[in-house]
Amino acid sequence: MNTHERRMTSPLALGTIVPLSIALLGIASCHVAQAQNDVSGGQVSVSSPDGTIQMTIRGNGPLTWSVSVDGKAVLAASRLGLKFKDGVTLGADARLVKVERSRAATSWENRFGKRRTVRDCHNELRASFVEQSGRPFEIVVWAFDDGIGFRYVLPAAPSAAAQDFVLEEEQTQFSFPDNYPCYAGENENTGKAGNPIGYIGSQESEYKPMYLGDLPTDQVRMLPLLVKTPAAWVLLTESDLYDWAGMWVNRAAAPGNTAGVTLAARLSPRPDGQGLVKSTFPRQSPWRTLVMARQPGRLVESDLVLNLSAPCVVADTSWIKPGIASWDWWSQVTRPSTATFKELIQFSADMGWSYVLLDAGWSSRNSILQSSPAVNMEELLALAKEKNVRLWLWLHWSSVDRNDAYREAFPLYEKWGIAGVKIDFMNRDDQDMVNWYEKIAKAAAEHHLMVNFHGAFKPTGMIRTYPNQITREGILGNEYNRWSARATAEHKTTLPFTRLVAGPADFTPGGFLNKQLDQFKFNVRPSQVQGTRCAELALFVCLESPVINAADHPSHYKDQPGLDFLKAVPTVWDETRALDGAVGEHVIIVRRHGNRWFLGALTDRNARDILVKLDFLGQGSWTLRLWKDAPDSDTAGEHLVTEQRVVTAAEELTLHLARAGGAVASFEPVSPGGK
Repeated sequence: MNTHERRMTSPLALGTIVPLSIALLGIASCHVAQAQNDVSGGQVSVSSPDGTIQMTIRGNGPLTWSVSVDGKAVLAASRLGLKFKDGVTLGADARLVKVERSRAATSWENRFGKRRTVRDCHNELRASFVEQSGRPFEIVVWAFDDGIGFRYVLPAAPSAAAQDFVLEEEQTQFSFPDNYPCYAGENENTGKAGNPIGYIGSQESEYKPMYLGDLPTDQVRMLPLLVKTPAAWVLLTESDLYDWAGMWVNRAAAPGNTAGVTLAARLSPRPDGQGLVKSTFPRQSPWRTLVMARQPGRLVESDLVLNLSAPCVVADTSWIKPGIASWDWWSQVTRPSTATFKELIQFSADMGWSYVLLDAGWSSRNSILQSSPAVNMEELLALAKEKNVRLWLWLHWSSVDRNDAYREAFPLYEKWGIAGVKIDFMNRDDQDMVNWYEKIAKAAAEHHLMVNFHGAFKPTGMIRTYPNQITREGILGNEYNRWSARATAEHKTTLPFTRLVAGPADFTPGGFLNKQLDQFKFNVRPSQVQGTRCAELALFVCLESPVINAADHPSHYKDQPGLDFLKAVPTVWDETRALDGAVGEHVIIVRRHGNRWFLGALTDRNARDILVKLDFLGQGSWTLRLWKDAPDSDTAGEHLVTEQRVVTAAEELTLHLARAGGAVASFEPVSPGGK
C-alpha cells in the first residue's frame, strides 16, 4: 500500500485489510448504543458503545458540533469548517445529505506500548454534506467509551475544478460552556522576533494549571491540552498526522457577556508562505481527538490516539527491540571518546541493557558517514558485538537532510549493525516537516533502524504506523535539570495525565545524584536531579517509553541502592492500570510484563501516605520486592530502604512517600495461579 492509498483508504477499512505484522486478533465484547438519523433536520448524533458519550453535528446552515458526557455538556455548539485559497469555505452553509453508520469491535496487538492487546471498540458516523458552493465533504466520527475522534474527508473535486488545493484556515473550534480549569503548555519561542504567535519550537514545556480564560488570544499553545469539566476530564490532541500541518490552539476572542471559553484550532503555516496545507483531492485531515475520563487515571490507560492511527505499514517488525540504553551526554563526566563509549558498552553489558547511545560528538564535524578523530568506530562496533550490546547514533536533522545524506548514511549504519538513530532539533510541525518525519521513518525501516525524534512535535500515533519510530522527545525531561529548576515534582506528576496520554516520551530518567528541593543546584557538574532516588526509579514505570535512555554516568550508578531495580524493570507492557492519581499531585501506576507486575508511585513536593490495594494481582502468592523512601529522604534524597515478603491480592500496601518522593515495587508469582 503506497502513501497516497493509505491516506485515502478509510481507517476502518485499513483495520481489516492490513498486510501487516500488527493484525486484528478477533472480536471483543462491545455494547452498542446508536442515535437515530435526522437528515432532513440537518442534525445527527453518534454515541459511544456504552452510550455515555455523545457527539452531535448540526448542519443546514453553519456547521457545528457539540459533545456531552452522561448527558452533561462538555462542548457547547462549536464551529466546524475549512477555508481554501480558491474562496471555498466548507462548513459555512452545509446541507446534510446522507448518514452512514458502522460498528467496530476488534483488537490488535501492540508490542511497543502500555498494553499488548488493544481493544478497538467504537461506533462510526459518516455524515455527508454539500456546501452552498456545491462542494461535497464528509465528517467522519469514531466514538469510543474513552473519547471522540473526528476528521474532515475531502472527496475529489467536481470534474471541471482543479484537484489541487491550498488550505488557508482550519475553522474547527472547541467551545467549553464555562471557564474551566486546564493544564496548558507553552512554547519557548512564542513572542520572539519573526514568530509572534508561536509554532516554532521543541514543544518542551510544563503543563501549568490555569483557567481556559487565561490562555492568550494572540499566541498559540501546544497540544495536548487538558481541561477539567464538571462531567469529565478532556484531553485535546490529534491523531494520524500525515501530510498535514500540526494543530495548535489559541483562545478565540469571546463575544460579550458569555461565561464560556472557545479554543480555536491553528495549524502551523508552511515555510514557503503558501497557506497551511498544499495537497490534492481526495484527502482527509488528521483526527481531532478528545480523550475523556471521569477520573484522571483513566486518561493514563487510554489507547484512543493509537486506535485512531493508521495500522502498521512495516511488514516485518521482529527486528524492532525495546530496551534501555546507557548514555553519556547528560552526565558529561568525560568528553566523547573511544574510552568513554567503551565504558558505556561495558556498563550496559553488566546491567543487561540492550543499548548505548552515542550522542553529539561521535561523528566527524563534516560528515555523518564517519566518526570523529577521538572515536574509533571499528573498535566500538567490535566491542559492542562481543558484549551483545548495540549502538544508537545521535544526528542533527540538518545533517540528515542535507543533500539527502540519509540515503547514504542509513545503509552504512545498517552495515555497521547500528540499532537506531536519535535525530534532533527539527523544532517544527508544519506540513513539510511532518512529511519529513514520515520520509525518515520509512527510510529507516527499510534499513532496520529505529528512530528517536528529539526537538520533536507531540506524538500522534506514528509508533503504530511506523513502530520503528519507537519514541520521541517533545517533553520537558531530565535534561532540563542541567540548566534550570523546571523539572519539578509537580511537573513529573502532571506528565502521565497530559503529554504521556498522546504517546511515549524520551524523558531520560535515571539521574542518581538525587537532591531535595532546597538542596538542588543546576549549572553544576555533574548534573543533579530533583527529588528522591525512589522518585527517579518510579519514572521508569510511570513514564512510558519502549526505549529508555538512562541519564546518568556509570560511576554514579556503581554500587548504588536502586540499581538492582534498573536491572529488572522492562520498557514495554502487557497491561497498564492507574490505581490512583491527582494531576500535579500524585500518581500510582501498575504495569504487567509477562507474569510480573511493576508498581511506580510519585508525589509532588508534599510528603504523602498512600494505601495501595493489591487486588490487581492474580490468584496465589506473590513475592513483593519494594524500594521506598527512607525515613530521612526528606533531607537525604539518595537514601532508600528495601523490603521483601510474600503477599496476596487480598492485602494492602501502605506507602509513605517523602516530599518529591516515590516508590517502586515488583511482584512475581511464587505459586500457581499468578498472572
